Amino acid sequence: MNDQNLTPQTDAKQQVTANPLRCFSGAVISGGMGFAVYSLMIAIATNFAAKPIHSINPLVVKISSAVRTLIVGVFALGSGIFGIVTIGLLALGVQLLVQQLSKQKSSEN
Repeated sequence: MNDQNLTPQTDAKQQVTANPLRCFSGAVISGGMGFAVYSLMIAIATNFAAKPIHSINPLVVKISSAVRTLIVGVFALGSGIFGIVTIGLLALGVQLLVQQLSKQKSSEN
């Protein structure tokens, strides 16, 4: 197992610090993805509502109704999570911006 073509592992890990620009750009990306998932959820729910289940078997109606609810629920959960991440990143960006401004004021005095 002595392969000389393997790249050596470096132990130096560079830690990336958060700054307001990274937070706001991440919030824009997350908000865009959340909006896209929400729009897709609305389109799927509208499509399901426009095409009712055509069956007289009660088991088929119950299972297909459960599957439709599960699909719409998964997309709703995804859009909700992206929304919460967006709000959190915006709040972190504002907090970091306020901290930077307060440090600049204290260093000027």
